[in-house]
Amino acid sequence: MRHAANVYERLGCRTIINAAGPSTRVSGGIMAAEVADAMREASQHCVDMAELHAHAATVIAEATGAESGLVTTGAAAGLLLGTAACLTGLDPAKMNRLPDTSGMKNEVVMVRSQRNFYDHAVRTAGVRLVEVGLPDRFSGAGVRDAEAWEIGAAIGERTAMVFYVAQPNALPPLPAVVAAAHKAGVPVLVDAAAQLPPVENLRRFIAEGADLVVFSGGKAIGGPQASGILCGRRDLIAAAALQTLDLDIPYDMWFPPSSFIDKSKLAGLPHHGIGRACKVGKEEIIGLVAALQRFAGMTAEARSRPWFVLCEALIMAAAGPRHAKLDVVVDPKRPGVPAVELRLDGDADITLARLLQKLHDGEPSIRPNLGRLADGALLFSPMCMKPGEPEIIGRELLRHLGRARGAVPRPHIGRRVR
Repeated sequence: MRHAANVYERLGCRTIINAAGPSTRVSGGIMAAEVADAMREASQHCVDMAELHAHAATVIAEATGAESGLVTTGAAAGLLLGTAACLTGLDPAKMNRLPDTSGMKNEVVMVRSQRNFYDHAVRTAGVRLVEVGLPDRFSGAGVRDAEAWEIGAAIGERTAMVFYVAQPNALPPLPAVVAAAHKAGVPVLVDAAAQLPPVENLRRFIAEGADLVVFSGGKAIGGPQASGILCGRRDLIAAAALQTLDLDIPYDMWFPPSSFIDKSKLAGLPHHGIGRACKVGKEEIIGLVAALQRFAGMTAEARSRPWFVLCEALIMAAAGPRHAKLDVVVDPKRPGVPAVELRLDGDADITLARLLQKLHDGEPSIRPNLGRLADGALLFSPMCMKPGEPEIIGRELLRHLGRARGAVPRPHIGRRVR
């Protein structure tokens, strides 16, 4: 009898080949050994959590240029905690009331074209979104989108913050949004969950004036899947931390590091806050810190080179498929992050949907990236692949597509920008 190869097989759960990228749906990526080792070591000791958060805040501040930082249980938790911080400041009475925001500043201004599923995390704090701008450039009705003056005009006496979703094509530019918000004394929270790489984006949004920025910890940074970063103003980070920490202790017996939470500025300790369900463990904090230091110290070439090697190995393994073409492509929105793009021609006797099902049902199960499916393409991301897996994917593609007659098994590999 064959022994189970890993903890998942011992549980009766199959593992997959993740060609989708570090998506939560397919369990994120593969942590570096040093990150996993740091988490294992962390699990063998006990610490004061406020002190651990304070030390992690120092590392985050150094990497991002922010005043302080907080490790969260993913980017969505960072959005919830960041919004809560903007609603309450350091007022424990307001913290105790959330998500009841009656009588409080409880409106969040955001650009209509930046609405997405993840802004549910913002709304969870008890706010009402105020949308501005008409995204004509996306609807095809024109070329305009929201402008900074529209954000300024939408800010009123009930505005608690401006929410900005960072994308390479996001409009208005963040500095203009910050200027409009700060003119009215309103903070700006930036969702930059998937804006890494490039590594320069770790510091970019704070440098452009954002008060709070959220990053995913389990994507390009390579930390635990259930981790994220909230960085920004020291007072807002303290407010966010207060709404997620275990504070079941008398005020006079709690001594957090003053550099992280200045206890003298509090009227008292809040009860367990709206972020208590987002508590992060010591293992995730240490894992995120280890991954962040590793990511920040790595050159772009060192990070992307293995990904190109894996992409080219896949194309070599899938040489000459019938009625299909594979290319190594680089999305200009994510420089240095390649993928293998597969397109079928009009004579193919299989659809992309059917091919997807066959890959899904195979052994091992292969999960491509579906981000270009509407454009008639499958993407195979190398970000979470392990050596040897591109060859398995190539073999399975040829098994389902067949090899064209006379195909050369070692094609010339080109790279193109999509």
